[in-house]
Amino acid sequence: MTTEAIPPAPSAARDASGAPVPRQQVLVLYLASSALDSRVVGWSRYDGTGRTSPTTGDGDEPPYESGVAALRDGWRLFQAAQLIPPYPGHEYDVSFLKHEFFFERIVDARAGTGV
Repeated sequence: MTTEAIPPAPSAARDASGAPVPRQQVLVLYLASSALDSRVVGWSRYDGTGRTSPTTGDGDEPPYESGVAALRDGWRLFQAAQLIPPYPGHEYDVSFLKHEFFFERIVDARAGTGV
C-alpha cells in the first residue's frame, strides 16, 4: 500500500487567485439537557481563520439560546454527546457537562463569509 502526502491548504497570504480560502470554525455548546432545543449553559468557540482568538469564559452571554438557534444561523451539527446513564447511587454527583454538542461552519478566511 502506498500513501501520498496531503498537500497543505493554501493560506490566505499565499492565495492570489481570488478563490475562496475555506477554513473551519467550531462552536461547542453545552446544553441543559440532551434536547437540542434546551438552553445553553456553557460554550467554547474556535476559529480556524485566525482572525479571532476566542477563549472559554470570554463572555457573559452565550452566543445562542439553544442548539436549534445555532442551526438556524447556519451552523452544522456534527457531534452530539453520547447519553450515558449515571451509575446507581451517583445520580446527583457533580461532574463534567455531559450534554455537549459540536457545530461547525466553513467560512472564507479572507472575506469572513460562508464558502
